[in-house]
Amino acid sequence: MATALVDLYGTGFEQFDQIILPEDYRPSEDEEFMCAQQRAYFLQKLRDWKESIVEESRATMAQLQVDSLREPDIADRASSETDWSIELRTRDRQRKLISKIDAAIRRLYDGEYGYCDVTGDPISLARLEARPIATMTLEAQEKHERIERVSRDD
Repeated sequence: MATALVDLYGTGFEQFDQIILPEDYRPSEDEEFMCAQQRAYFLQKLRDWKESIVEESRATMAQLQVDSLREPDIADRASSETDWSIELRTRDRQRKLISKIDAAIRRLYDGEYGYCDVTGDPISLARLEARPIATMTLEAQEKHERIERVSRDD
């Protein structure tokens, strides 16, 4: 028989997405790690980040529909095509970032957010503040990158 998250974490676990935080709230080391307020903070941070990416994408698509590559000069046309190519490449990277943001939001609801995938240790609040989609502690990430670099050099 499956156990509900409420049974595992108490009634406050699912309620973190209902919390309205003060505008000046910042997670603190003085609080319990990944308490409801911290989860609410990171949920809002992730949702805001995703929304800004989606808005930028909408603006890019709207601009693509308005601007046409009908410059009579070949050099101007080539320049415009290069600019749009760079813009579309950026949007593609951001599309991939959205999937990482969605995965981080899922981890928040699963109770796994903020903990290293490799060691299970808490990821520092400073790291999560700087990179809310982080899945590893700084030490585990550095080790992973060293191993990746060595295997890439072989």
